Amino acid sequence: MPRAAISAKKLRESERIENILGGLDALYPDAHCELTFGNPFQLLIATILSAQCTDKRVNMVTPVLFDRFPDARAMAKAKPSELETIIRTTGFFRNKAKNILGAAKLLMEIFGGEVPRTMEELLELPGVARKTANVVLGTAFKINVGFVVDTHIGRLGRRLGLTKEEDPVKVERDLCQVVPQAKWTQVGHQLIWHGRRVCGALKPDCKSCSIAIYCPSASAIPLKKTVSLRKKR
Repeated sequence: MPRAAISAKKLRESERIENILGGLDALYPDAHCELTFGNPFQLLIATILSAQCTDKRVNMVTPVLFDRFPDARAMAKAKPSELETIIRTTGFFRNKAKNILGAAKLLMEIFGGEVPRTMEELLELPGVARKTANVVLGTAFKINVGFVVDTHIGRLGRRLGLTKEEDPVKVERDLCQVVPQAKWTQVGHQLIWHGRRVCGALKPDCKSCSIAIYCPSASAIPLKKTVSLRKKR
């Protein structure tokens, strides 16, 4: 049996998860949202644009968008065709333009131009579902009411044995149960960074992954060296 499987088997589940979280802290102590934004409104809009699109592509578009429409007041007055032209390369640009324009108008009409700080209010905005709301609340306001679940987090959650679910709502439920609430936003960023840098969808680099020893999905790959990440007691 590979060393990874043996080591992981010896640990209680709570210890295994503690080591995964400790390993992510060691790997990505400064993990953060990789969308470029200057205020909560800009993060909201950038996150809406990131649907079915990379953060890198969104960051290529938003400087022009936010230079012209830096806040809800300015964007609420934009012409749909103007927005579509700017965000065209993010994909689904007509629907996204409709959503960001609608969100800006609703922010002006109901919330005085300010991004609300509750899940319930954010979900009233066009183009905003739980994922986007969790990004805004956790990253812009440091409010942990849920766990962001994107393709990276869903994939790593299953690979690391933190969930068996495919449905994002059920994945979020499982992650919220095993990760301390104070760390929900930070661990979300760390999982995304790990998914982009090490644990890719097609070619996970298990041999160089320092938390592979605690990962059930890596148990078939012998590791040359393992390092315990457990905290000293």
